[in-house]
Amino acid sequence: MTQQVAHPMVKLQRQVRSLVDSKLLKPGDSLWKIALLYGDEWAYWKQELQAFDFTMQDPVSDLLSVDSWEED
Repeated sequence: MTQQVAHPMVKLQRQVRSLVDSKLLKPGDSLWKIALLYGDEWAYWKQELQAFDFTMQDPVSDLLSVDSWEED
């Protein structure tokens, strides 16, 4: 039996969805607000977001609307 490992962005997406559900973030907030909550881990996540053509001004809702994190 082979287990499939989830893409790291799936983890971030789940965490951000939880932050929105708990009202710490709003769907219309810019992605840069995540930096305030992630501290030392932010550099890694910012790089990952930029690799998928996100800008830090994009709304959180854009991140939450991604269905698949497959890389070309």
